[in-house]
Amino acid sequence: MSGATRQGSAAASEFPNQENMLSRLRGSLKTRAAENQENLPPKQASNRTVLGALQNHHQRSKAQNQRGPKQDASQPLACKNDDFSKSCFDKPSTKQPAFRIHVDEPDGACPKKQVVEGSKAKPTVEDSPLAVSNAVTQLRQPLANIDVPSVMDVSFDSPMDMSVIEVEEKPSTVSGVPEYAAEIHTYLREMEVKTRPKAGYMKKQHDITNSMRAILVDWLVEVGEEYKLQNETLYLAVNYIDRFLSSMSVLRGKLQLVGTAAMLLASKFEEIYPPEVAEFVYITDDTYTKKQVLKMEHLVLKVLSFDMAAPTINQFLTLYFCHHSVAKRVESLAMYLGELSLVDSDPFLKYLPSETAAAAYILANNTVTGGSWPKSLVEETGYTLEDLMPCIEELHRMYLSAGQHAQQSVREKYKGSKYHEVSCINAPAKLLLK
Repeated sequence: MSGATRQGSAAASEFPNQENMLSRLRGSLKTRAAENQENLPPKQASNRTVLGALQNHHQRSKAQNQRGPKQDASQPLACKNDDFSKSCFDKPSTKQPAFRIHVDEPDGACPKKQVVEGSKAKPTVEDSPLAVSNAVTQLRQPLANIDVPSVMDVSFDSPMDMSVIEVEEKPSTVSGVPEYAAEIHTYLREMEVKTRPKAGYMKKQHDITNSMRAILVDWLVEVGEEYKLQNETLYLAVNYIDRFLSSMSVLRGKLQLVGTAAMLLASKFEEIYPPEVAEFVYITDDTYTKKQVLKMEHLVLKVLSFDMAAPTINQFLTLYFCHHSVAKRVESLAMYLGELSLVDSDPFLKYLPSETAAAAYILANNTVTGGSWPKSLVEETGYTLEDLMPCIEELHRMYLSAGQHAQQSVREKYKGSKYHEVSCINAPAKLLLK
């Protein structure tokens, strides 16, 4: 059975008297591309990573047709009163500009009205251009020779010439600086508590469920792969969504709009070249307008109090890898387990990101190498193996059932060679941790 069939059957069983959940939250990529192939330009004819229409397009187009005609830009604006109409087309009064560009004269240049003593040439406007040129040449004085002491080494070409530096530049990260590692970890541990979403917020949501949220996060994974966004952008977007839903009750028709605005904010915060707003409107299959996305972005910022720098599982995994390095395959598997925990919020929101990251590190290390939680990280984090066992067991159960999960975007993502195909590694039936 394919992933789309499993999603449709699971959603139909949950909502028997309502429209199919999957058809509302995810449209068929191939069907949409075939229908819009003739109307779209060549660049837009490719398959979209869309969830599908979440509101009535007929009503939205009808509302757009009810807008009044735009005023012709070629016609002058009408004046509102008589006093103002008298001066509408008057010539503006000459005022000094608020800002003026100050042009410095070159060194050694003489002011226009300054008389140079000892020179016979006094060029005026009536003089010929040749005479003026000769006069300026006579006024210029050659620079004095600079005596350079013999002890000074001037053999190099320029102080900005980087070729004289023979030391190789090594990439460094803030997380890998040993002088500040303890302070950075302490700060992140403090901030993860402040930016933590409420664990049981879904109980207060009357129109959305955990399965709907899982479909939304699964779609955001595909969006991140489509636009080649950083993994940290995905983690931040999910954090913004959970914190927003912890404070606001949302209708299912607006859930995708919240996810789109959260992904836009995370891209602006994390990416060097974030996608444009029009791109996010496009991937929603034009379900929402640009104005709606920007308005929701503003609302999310207000609800989150503009606090966008939230510690994530990805950040803590990077810290652990810098403090105690492991094989690349272990790193990729730990990142895979960390992203799997984003899809199902119910069992993992009760754990801090640092705890989930530590559990992913331990489970990945044990699966690939048979290792466990090193003593250096016990001293660094303060987490013992016994403290992390409940989270490890939850993560292990999720790892075992990943192949049968309705959402498969994370699993498909980590099947690539970029991540060493770690999603194809079978989970151990039992954990043997020491």
